[in-house]
Amino acid sequence: MLAYIEKFLEYIKYEKGLSANTIAAYKRDLLFFHEFMLSQQGSTHPDNITRQDIRRFLTHQLDEGISHPTVARRLSSLKTYYKFLVLEGHCQNNPTVDLETPKIKRKLPDVLTIEEIDLLMNQPQVAKVLGLRDRAMLELMYGTGVRVSELLSLQIEDLNFLAGFLRCFGKGRKERIIPVNQTSIEWTQRYLARSRPYLVKNPGERTLFVNAHGRPMTRQGFFKILQTYAAQAEITKEVTPHTLRHSFATHLLENGADLRSVQEMLGHADISTTQIYTHLTRSRLREVYKLYHPRA
Repeated sequence: MLAYIEKFLEYIKYEKGLSANTIAAYKRDLLFFHEFMLSQQGSTHPDNITRQDIRRFLTHQLDEGISHPTVARRLSSLKTYYKFLVLEGHCQNNPTVDLETPKIKRKLPDVLTIEEIDLLMNQPQVAKVLGLRDRAMLELMYGTGVRVSELLSLQIEDLNFLAGFLRCFGKGRKERIIPVNQTSIEWTQRYLARSRPYLVKNPGERTLFVNAHGRPMTRQGFFKILQTYAAQAEITKEVTPHTLRHSFATHLLENGADLRSVQEMLGHADISTTQIYTHLTRSRLREVYKLYHPRA
């Protein structure tokens, strides 16, 4: 099985162009399955694995306390792997066909109110070099709904201030164009003019947001910055980079944006992923109704 896993990983890297993180996740999932089958029956050749074997693997994972989302992802990895094996003629049968993914109860994400967003944005000391950078990062992330990895990989040339758009590359290196509001544009321009030149040491560095040493910022670095400002603003909700993305989507829908447009801006391949935000807006409507309707 290990030889087939290597062929599969080469396929998703060179043919599908998936990111290094995604490829690593596939590899981990398939190696977990390989080790399980080795311990169970000593043979891991794809043609010797049955539908029942895969069910036993999933049950074993759940019994070991592995979370439902992780087990569901591992089944998804196996499905993709077996599709590849059948397509390439390495395997006659696909034991994952019609195999159901364990049901997952989706946790509704925390969303900041407009007031909390304003509080958060006002925390950085914009008179300072790093404070101005931080304000620009927060404004751009909330203003566009990009993922933290997308924000931190932005290059200067990815922003078109005149047209009011930015270009980013999401999962699977899929390119998308997102509108940028005037507030985000203004803060980013201030950062480029008054902050970034003091941070960048290498004239050839084109990454938009850099750390105190002039190098591209890490996700861990951004997370720490965000946590610091959330604490200063005394926001009691859990605030992560994804919270800003959730807030972006929810506030758009609450103010009348259509689901399809929000899906495109978020870069969701499937609109069902975006539909989680309709639950949030319905919850908000119920709160407003209970608060203001005389018969509620």
